[in-house]
Amino acid sequence: MIYVFLADGFEEVEALTPVDVLRRAELEVHTVGVTGKVVRGSHGIPVTCDITEEQADPNGLEMIVLPGGMPGTLNLEKSQVVQAFIAYAVERGLPIGAICAAPSILGHLGLLDGRTVTCFPGFETQLGDAHYTAGPCEVDGSLVTARGAGVAMEFALALVEKLKGLERAALLRASLQCR
Repeated sequence: MIYVFLADGFEEVEALTPVDVLRRAELEVHTVGVTGKVVRGSHGIPVTCDITEEQADPNGLEMIVLPGGMPGTLNLEKSQVVQAFIAYAVERGLPIGAICAAPSILGHLGLLDGRTVTCFPGFETQLGDAHYTAGPCEVDGSLVTARGAGVAMEFALALVEKLKGLERAALLRASLQCR
């Protein structure tokens, strides 16, 4: 099970592209509403989540995904449930995906120190002692980070590769007509 956490002000492309691509890869994905069952994106698009944060259960968890956007990233960071799931994933070596401003959440926790990461320009000061590349997408062990909405497809395919392997991600990339 993959949880994609959504809080009011999330960046729609950064959240829904991974949900779509991960489901195309036949992975079980649940959107988790941190600020309610219906969450509004940063561009006012309402999304009805599969579950609320109170219903989130770590049993069977394979990965968590943190989309960026403002104030979505700040709202995610305030959630004790999101914080608990980050700690759970780290303790078990489960993959964590974070895009745009969301890597800052991990940086504030000291989880990026010594890691190679990227984020939306301007948030690199929030990454602790990480090696910031400004690249579109970075994979460092169980961590997948991406720069922003423009690379949401690349981010999603990196998440698929993390759980299903390079071959499955390549097949999906071809079927979606990606470069």
